Amino acid sequence: MKNVKLINMILAVALSLFANATFAKNLPLLDQTHLEAGIKCASCHGKAEPRQAVTMMKCVKCHNTQKLAKKTENFKPTNPHKNRHFDTETDCTNCHKVHQKSENYCTGCHNRFDFVVP
Repeated sequence: MKNVKLINMILAVALSLFANATFAKNLPLLDQTHLEAGIKCASCHGKAEPRQAVTMMKCVKCHNTQKLAKKTENFKPTNPHKNRHFDTETDCTNCHKVHQKSENYCTGCHNRFDFVVP
């Protein structure tokens, strides 16, 4: 499991350096979406100062990866939430940014995967 996490981290760093990310345009940032749903910052970040980074484990407490994969199963050319690299366990923060525009992590290697990422 540690090797998978290490490989994911290395891949994320490499792709962030070389990827041409596709940004979702005219979509509200996810911090606003969460705030409008009544979710306070401390719910994800905790009450410690400085604020703690949010991990995928925090995301999946509310967002079930299996349900997300089912919801996006008909996306073409592939399902971004169930893929051959990470199955349904792609780290949410690879694509979904909370305090800045989200990006399409897949386009770092797959230019034709032009998903709009909220």
